[in-house]
Amino acid sequence: MPGTLQADIAELLSRNEESILTGWIREQAGDQRRSLVGDGELRTQATEFLGLLRRAIPNASLDDIEGREWDDLRRMLEDLSRTRALRGLTPTQTANFVFSLKQPLFAHIRQSFNDDAGRQADVTWALNTLLDRFGLFTTEVFQKGREELINRQQQEMLELSTPVVELWDGILALPLIGTLDSARTQVVMESLLQRIVDTGSSIAIIDITGVPTVDTLVAQHLLKTVAAARLMGADCIISGIRPQIAQTIVHLGVELQDVVTKATLSAAFAVALRRAGLTVVRADPHQAQAARAAADHAAEAR
Repeated sequence: MPGTLQADIAELLSRNEESILTGWIREQAGDQRRSLVGDGELRTQATEFLGLLRRAIPNASLDDIEGREWDDLRRMLEDLSRTRALRGLTPTQTANFVFSLKQPLFAHIRQSFNDDAGRQADVTWALNTLLDRFGLFTTEVFQKGREELINRQQQEMLELSTPVVELWDGILALPLIGTLDSARTQVVMESLLQRIVDTGSSIAIIDITGVPTVDTLVAQHLLKTVAAARLMGADCIISGIRPQIAQTIVHLGVELQDVVTKATLSAAFAVALRRAGLTVVRADPHQAQAARAAADHAAEAR
């Protein structure tokens, strides 16, 4: 059997639901989120919340929102909080969806129990505490959703910043730009190894022209990547070794072991072509002109 307190709250909600709903939406009328949450969506969410609250109240514990009786209401608030996090609302604006319900609720409590101060105080305290818990719950879910979004965006940025390019059959290039830390090294390694598997390449050029500084840690990250590629059957060439980086590596005493290094990507590509048994020769000017003319004629014919 439901307790007297729960019965009082359930009756209050059932008898005044439409009036409470109207007052609640009015309380949110001046919220800055109006451009992000439409009136129709807000009314739908508020109606669903009140309905779930009214149905759960009779048998749920008012002191513990983790009970199974509150499952549906928690799920609803989880969806609402994550959606609002993705839309760019603040935690305060999201929690205000719950907190703004207090004003219309308390007004009806005063009207319904104006002749019984004890019951009025009990119902007010119970609903105030309950809504505080649900308001804080939305904030926690909101923060988790925002953190998940930020982590996902960071991961996508890492993946976008480490493209693996196929320069020739069996030859890959991995141009690195920016700082090379442990997290990025893992992404670099995974991207490179996956492309080696996908293309069956035997040579990979790691170009560090865009890496501002090379210290001991960066050098270790590069060596780990080279070692992993070799385990997959691909040899590595490091290009972009500028004079400052060469001096730094020497001063640090970093041993690049038997890794081939080149100053430019073009020089590394030339080495890769030779290892692949390929050569690049300058075409005869007359033959080149005839080839261009034939290509232009074919394009016109299409």
